[in-house]
Amino acid sequence: MASEASKEIVGSVAYASTADFERIFTEDMTGLYLLSFLLTGDPDRAEECFVAGVGESTKAKRVFKEWARSWARRTIIRSAIGFIAPRQQSVRTMRNPVLPRGLNYVPLALEAEVYAILELAPFERFVFVMSVLQRYSEHDCSILLGCSRRDIAAALARALEQLGGLMNFHKNEADAGSEGLSGLGRSRLVSEMTIARYFATPGWNPSVSQ
Repeated sequence: MASEASKEIVGSVAYASTADFERIFTEDMTGLYLLSFLLTGDPDRAEECFVAGVGESTKAKRVFKEWARSWARRTIIRSAIGFIAPRQQSVRTMRNPVLPRGLNYVPLALEAEVYAILELAPFERFVFVMSVLQRYSEHDCSILLGCSRRDIAAALARALEQLGGLMNFHKNEADAGSEGLSGLGRSRLVSEMTIARYFATPGWNPSVSQ
């Protein structure tokens, strides 16, 4: 009996609670909203996505505390995929201009990069945000987005090509070292974007198979 009670105490300490997730969504509100906004491309949908992420995270069971922030971002990504269905928007669609309130949580230094990312077609935008900013593997992206790894690599290549002008500051280094690299490998060369550093967080990237 003592052993069972000890396990329960250890478990309650090791796993994130509802209060832990509520604290994360409060402390990381700017970053999590920005992630929602980049994926959905619309302030109203971004708010819906953020709220859905809170709900899904607080319902999560047996998520280790050190993984809780990564898990919160995962719920945002899954919610955004459900809202936008990016694979069904294979061609560029006319999007509404970014409303000023959509940039309320965007640091001034990131505005140019945010605008450029929002100009990507939905599928390319999701792949870029997930693989470059959130560092999901091609395999994980393919599972979440319901497509092949080849589709992910091709979409990432298109995104990087379109964003090339924004990344000219790193062009010489990228050109010198990118020969023979896959799309995901090349994406690592542009990870010095300000927004990539803003999203960089330590910790585990939870399995997308759950």
